[in-house]
Amino acid sequence: MTRMKKKYVEEVAPALMEKFQYKSTMQIPKIDKVVVNVGCGESKNNAKEIEAICKDIATITGQKPITCKARKSVANFKVREGEPLGARVTLRGARMWEFLDRFINITAPNIRDFRGLPYKSFDGNGNYAVGISDQSIFPEIELDQIKRQIGFDIIFVTSAPTDDEGRDLLRALGVPMREPKKAEETQTDNA
Repeated sequence: MTRMKKKYVEEVAPALMEKFQYKSTMQIPKIDKVVVNVGCGESKNNAKEIEAICKDIATITGQKPITCKARKSVANFKVREGEPLGARVTLRGARMWEFLDRFINITAPNIRDFRGLPYKSFDGNGNYAVGISDQSIFPEIELDQIKRQIGFDIIFVTSAPTDDEGRDLLRALGVPMREPKKAEETQTDNA
């Protein structure tokens, strides 16, 4: 059992059960999967760049990504059917918990001028999305091997029915989130 899953089972789940007064342990929110998504629209005609992007994502996540291809042609975007537009990895189980542990404890603090992840990046159903602008913050990536800076999204898909429950789950696991600004602070800042 990974360190993060052990923390969830021993500390986080009982704390959430007590806080939200669930009647069954099956109601306790958990992380279902983590999705890492990269869009590589500018390099759609360059197979070597797409290969390098897939290699970087595979190094970061420990799993080979799937290349996402255009379903139909769109003339305005100069996209033809079957062209590669991005790459995606869906992590579940032990790989998910290990990636989550590395992201929370090692990678997130490596972000330049890091003050916490955005507080409001929830989708209304308890799922949380974070945009990363540079792959060099991950320690697995060798800086001299980077051919092109890529940005990607990390989505934490939870079983929480509301954003508050999802936020409490991620905070209890240790995801560093910025606190929301209070109404008084925003009024004094604008004056």
